Amino acid sequence: MTQVADTTTRAEERAPGKFEARRTELALATLHTLAELGYARTSLREIAQNSEYSHGVLHYYFTDKLDLIAHAVRQYEAVCVTRYDEVVARAESAEQLQIEFTETFFETLRADAPIHRLWYDLRNQSLFDDSFRADVLDIEERREQMIWRVIARFCELSDVEPSITPATAYITIDGIFQRALLHQIAGRDAEIDDARGQLAAVFEFRTHC
Repeated sequence: MTQVADTTTRAEERAPGKFEARRTELALATLHTLAELGYARTSLREIAQNSEYSHGVLHYYFTDKLDLIAHAVRQYEAVCVTRYDEVVARAESAEQLQIEFTETFFETLRADAPIHRLWYDLRNQSLFDDSFRADVLDIEERREQMIWRVIARFCELSDVEPSITPATAYITIDGIFQRALLHQIAGRDAEIDDARGQLAAVFEFRTHC
């Protein structure tokens, strides 16, 4: 396996911003390896063996696998929590918003299933390990805000008031997504199709005063 030589001096790497930028670069570069291996099966050495980066490089930038996994998921979610913002911004009708949201919802389910699996794995582990629980709770809050932007705009376009809280809206839609993800991984296409109907029912309920 090719090891990447780091020609930048330690002092330069420790300069303001550079060290954190390098951490982010490494975290994102190893994200798919993390997603394939999962939480329980990973160590910095195993991640290094399945990536182009040496164990020494990873250990220099991350204290342990939890540090790397939490940072990688945070960076991915920073992008993910805006995935529906364009859909919201260009929606001119409630119907358009629902259609485009649904398509984006199921596209990311298909395209990024391993990474979503890693997120749910990390979230479950936070029930037992408090070392990254604060990170998980922060991501959860941002995901809730992302979903609420969709629901609030849908209700605005429908000329109704939301009939549910942001937390309940997120829990409901996230539950549909997590269950559909399990069916996606299991190759159960019929159940994934059923999830479309479940999501449609959520939007119908949101417009009920």
